[in-house]
Amino acid sequence: MSKKILVTGGAGYIGSHTVRELQRQGYDVVVFDNLVHGHAQAVEDAPLIVGDLLNPEEINMVFQQHPDIAGVVHFAAYVEVGESMNHPGKYFRNNIQGSVNLLDAMIASGVKHLVFSSTCAVYGTPENVPVTEAESYKPESVYGASKRMAEQVMDWYDKTRGLRFTPLRYFNASGASFDGRIGDAYKPASRLIPRLMEYILGQRTDFKVFGDDYPTPDGTAIRDYIHVDDLATAHVAALQYLWERGESMAFNLGTGLGSSVMEIINMVKEVSGRDFSVEIGPRRPGDPVRIWADNTRARKVLGWEPKYGLREIIETDWQWHRTHPRGFES
Repeated sequence: MSKKILVTGGAGYIGSHTVRELQRQGYDVVVFDNLVHGHAQAVEDAPLIVGDLLNPEEINMVFQQHPDIAGVVHFAAYVEVGESMNHPGKYFRNNIQGSVNLLDAMIASGVKHLVFSSTCAVYGTPENVPVTEAESYKPESVYGASKRMAEQVMDWYDKTRGLRFTPLRYFNASGASFDGRIGDAYKPASRLIPRLMEYILGQRTDFKVFGDDYPTPDGTAIRDYIHVDDLATAHVAALQYLWERGESMAFNLGTGLGSSVMEIINMVKEVSGRDFSVEIGPRRPGDPVRIWADNTRARKVLGWEPKYGLREIIETDWQWHRTHPRGFES
């Protein structure tokens, strides 16, 4: 009999890809999502329960209706850095209190294994690159702080209630499914590559590069872009690790390679076959020069390997955006 997994926020971008991967590997999946930013279409054939983690009775009911849940993958959160700085209360309420309500429901139901969707934003500007899990915590946004606080809450539930959890700290989630059916439908786009896609599809009037005077080979900032399907396989590996080993541990998820903004732009031109110009603007305050992950721990402990590189990221993203110019409304 296959194990049943609850995926909160499973109708969102990374969540929906992980739901697919769980199903592909033979798990039964139940999705819980408030559909504020998620899309029912992204869930496809998995059971979807529409509810909000800020309403404890709604998440408690899920565990009562599904007493055979063996583990939880927790994506449900607000994730926009800029919005978090303008509306801190919204982010602290949703990302922290929502997580507390989930943990209480899990413990009451005897479910002790949780994979948590975290972020490299918990580190802020790193002191060392590549970034290891030993990097100090100094988040520079309310979003990053809310994720770190949620990790700390989980750590206390580990110490006091026996919860076992793995925070997965993503670098730059990118790409879309290879069959073109699901992808990043967040509108308006906030990530670099989807913003470029909107620009070349005529949905944006301009595209600005923030700084071309960084001490990098082409002058633009460098980041670690990881394909969303690689993130999905890591979540399944983390669940299996918890069941087998049980020790709470954080993992950085990136390719271990950095790509500059200009490299992204040139690859988009190559893949799409479209030439375009971009505007060069000043650096944004607080933007680090270069960040990429040291993924050694995830490779060694989880047995996880990222399969895809920048070309596959751009090719799948281009396929998704040109066939779904209005997201799932297309």
